[in-house]
Amino acid sequence: MTAERSDPPLEADERTTLTAFLDFQRATLALKCEGLSDDQLRQRAVPPSALSLLGLVRHMAEVERNWFRPVLGGEPFSLIFGQDMDVEAAFREVAAADVAEAFRTWHAECDHARMLVAAAPSFDVRGFRSSGYVSLRWVMTHMIEEYARHNGHADLLRERLDGSTGE
Repeated sequence: MTAERSDPPLEADERTTLTAFLDFQRATLALKCEGLSDDQLRQRAVPPSALSLLGLVRHMAEVERNWFRPVLGGEPFSLIFGQDMDVEAAFREVAAADVAEAFRTWHAECDHARMLVAAAPSFDVRGFRSSGYVSLRWVMTHMIEEYARHNGHADLLRERLDGSTGE
């Protein structure tokens, strides 16, 4: 499957702009992983870092779940890949992880988040997360930042794996 990425519009309302930027960042992570073998996706950056492209995908599935579901769906914080609130397990436990399942889970969490965002009447909607109440506007901005930071990691990981570079 080829990842597709569309540039966000240059002029649009807040919902369209933030949603497009988040989808652009999601697609960037998918592009950074495209065409690699399972072993390449599992390969770690450099010791002692546990970063790998597969770990980033698993982590972002957790991040999607644990920002959108609690804030917009009222669900409790819950991990997909870690036990006992071990949030680092998504990064650390990639050696035997099912790559296809990780991508299916990440895509499913992104789709669920899109559905919750589309159903929200405005970006002023607030929900509770462990740190307190936050607005959907804050969550969207945070998610764009989270992906952008990790996509920088993904750039370096991909370049180390096969020399591919890009924006």
